[in-house]
Amino acid sequence: MDQLQKQILWLFSVPIYAIIIPLEILLSNFNHRKFYSWKETFVNIYLNLLNSGIDIILRLFIGLTILNFFFQYHLSINWNPIIYWIILLFGEDLLFWLEHFVDHSSRLFWAVHVTHHSSPEYNLSTGFRSSVFMPVYKYLYFIPLMLLNFRPMDVVFMYSFTQIYGILVHTQAIKKLPRWVEYIFVTPSHHRVHHASNVPYLDKNMGMVFIFWDRLFGTFQEELPDETPHYGITKPIEKPYHPIHIVTHEWKEIGKDMRKATSIKDKIKYLIQPPGWSHDGSTKTTKELQAQLHK
Repeated sequence: MDQLQKQILWLFSVPIYAIIIPLEILLSNFNHRKFYSWKETFVNIYLNLLNSGIDIILRLFIGLTILNFFFQYHLSINWNPIIYWIILLFGEDLLFWLEHFVDHSSRLFWAVHVTHHSSPEYNLSTGFRSSVFMPVYKYLYFIPLMLLNFRPMDVVFMYSFTQIYGILVHTQAIKKLPRWVEYIFVTPSHHRVHHASNVPYLDKNMGMVFIFWDRLFGTFQEELPDETPHYGITKPIEKPYHPIHIVTHEWKEIGKDMRKATSIKDKIKYLIQPPGWSHDGSTKTTKELQAQLHK
């Protein structure tokens, strides 16, 4: 990442830490809403530091190695500079939607992503509650961009830039934005739905910047006036402040379920099927729970 790109990221990210988060804390306490607690905020920071450490190591030694390997086989496309960055934004955001959809659709990847959803609070610091081990595989999703002649460091920059936007939508302070904004972009209202554990809201609104991917692929859900979001996951964590258990709890649950299965096929299904799948029907997937609502 060149110096200009680093300065751009610094310019946009510093106000979040220095101004916007403290302002949200002050306003929420002033209005007696208390979006923040010390324990949950500390866990958010802890998980972000873990993720950042792993990401730095893997980006240097694995991520960029993989991306550079595939970049050497790129198509000979002479991008116009403006078109280059526009297509990169849309392409990266589409691939993020795909990654996010897979994270919610396979329990193997949900075990990684669940930490981001585990807080019963919802505020700007929740945006930093990272899926710790996502850097292990996230760079693989960028391979198509390499083949289309997008430079590896530009892709990493764009992903980092859009993540800043993704952090800003983690707020309860903003209700609804103008209709055209709500139709095109991911807004706080859309992302509140995504973080809610209400059955109608489960596995909805996967986009980072643009919401029209969800509208296009059937994963969109508007925030309903009579369905207040309840944040967190459907099954609360027993030890939510334990530094190891908060990261590994879903892996432990997968292990328990696999031991209950009687066939190898069912054991494997506990890894690849959606969260909630069970060999004996004792638990339900999101689709099954939502289907019951419409009976």
